[in-house]
Amino acid sequence: MPYVNVKLTKGAVTKAQKQALVHDITTSLVTHLGKKPEHIHIVIDEIDPENWGFSGILTTEYDQERS
Repeated sequence: MPYVNVKLTKGAVTKAQKQALVHDITTSLVTHLGKKPEHIHIVIDEIDPENWGFSGILTTEYDQERS
């Protein structure tokens, strides 16, 4: 039973993009690992930008610098 956990910043992608991502990940696991789609679990965690950091700063700070 494959379990895939995708973490994204909240508001970064649309519902349609999430649907496409789940579809593509499922297809990849079926194609490359021979797994049954009904056994594949994909969880998308949306993290508040203020709780995500990279390059030494929070995402909210990065967004402010880009504005």
